[in-house]
Amino acid sequence: MDKLIVEGRHRLTGEVPTAGSKNAVLPILAASLLTSRPLTLHNAPQLSDVETMRRVLAELGCETSRDDHGTLHAHTPELHATRAGWEHVRKMRGSVCVLGPLLARSGRAEVSLPGGCVFGVRPIDLHLKGFRALGADVRIESGYVVAEAPKDGLRGAEMFLGTAFGSSVLGTANVMMAAVLAKGRTVIHGAACEPEVVDLGRCLRAMGANIEGLGSPRLIIEGVEELGGAEHTVIPDRIEAGTYVIAGAMTGGRVRVSGCRPAHLSVLIERLREAQVPLEVGEDWIETQAYEPRSAAERPRATDVTTHVFPGFPTDLQAQWMSLMTMADGISIITERIYPDRYMHLAELARMGAEVRREGSMAIVRGTERLSGAPVTASDLRASAALVLAGLVAEGETEIHRVYHIDRGYERIEERLAPLGAVIRREQE
Repeated sequence: MDKLIVEGRHRLTGEVPTAGSKNAVLPILAASLLTSRPLTLHNAPQLSDVETMRRVLAELGCETSRDDHGTLHAHTPELHATRAGWEHVRKMRGSVCVLGPLLARSGRAEVSLPGGCVFGVRPIDLHLKGFRALGADVRIESGYVVAEAPKDGLRGAEMFLGTAFGSSVLGTANVMMAAVLAKGRTVIHGAACEPEVVDLGRCLRAMGANIEGLGSPRLIIEGVEELGGAEHTVIPDRIEAGTYVIAGAMTGGRVRVSGCRPAHLSVLIERLREAQVPLEVGEDWIETQAYEPRSAAERPRATDVTTHVFPGFPTDLQAQWMSLMTMADGISIITERIYPDRYMHLAELARMGAEVRREGSMAIVRGTERLSGAPVTASDLRASAALVLAGLVAEGETEIHRVYHIDRGYERIEERLAPLGAVIRREQE
């Protein structure tokens, strides 16, 4: 097991390109099960989650390979199995996305209940609700979701997949993939509008699916008899881009995050400006400007955020925003409306001198002029990134343990930040 040692108080300067989106590529890879033809994905990130998905797919009969240019090839001439076992699925919640494609192509799917980051209950009831609406018999047996289509196949239906807090990204993706091969029309109300869902829909269209309304809460899907192969370029990872923008803001450096889509981060940009962080925005880049974040006159201003579904403030940037607020001038309130228990990073930030406390679904952060390096433990993917950011501005060294979490969503983060001036080394425990 590895750990990261971050040496603090180095101003970051330079340019860092954005990798392909983790949350987009995983369901798109699952979509390769829908066809016997090859699927080619450009701009596919090199992440442990992607490798886990490749192992899940291999178990089902999908052949995958990666070339030297960041392109993934996936091909499932025949399904060898319809059961995705616990060993790999337990490592990553995104694995549940094979349910829809398996059910649509073979009429049966058995998938272990998924794992992933542990920060509260994340049920998959909307996935199951959608499959049942399409006519499938769905039950839970011995820790597995077992879904069976009727003998004459899935049938299009009208359904609502929204929740009190918005919509389910993976639920929308899973049901959409099942519906593209169902007979007739499917209308999904309360569909997720996230860019990752839109990207999956674009790939499915390239494969021959008939989908209207991408990017809106109402999707209309006309089922087709079969899908073909396609080439698709995965969108940039908005969470990685946002993390590196916050890194530039915290260190006071001129950091350009290139190859991103600022429209996917409009609320983050708005909040950074509200916090009086100087930055410029281009067509495909965001650049923080040089300033002195530790000086009394230029410290970021405490700014409240509330997480929402897209286009609101992303829950996946909540922990990183908290790291920024630990050094802000004043008191900020962070409200987590997507996963109210996603605050496992609070105790670790407190070990570094942050003044933060939790009140239900809210975290109250009093900015401080000084963080100090300390040994900390990463609890989940985005909490890991928050600890790296805090380590960049802390006095001394910060030792981050269990960094296998961060490798799930960031390509060798120490190597990406080193050209900017970060001093981070990876060591074995």
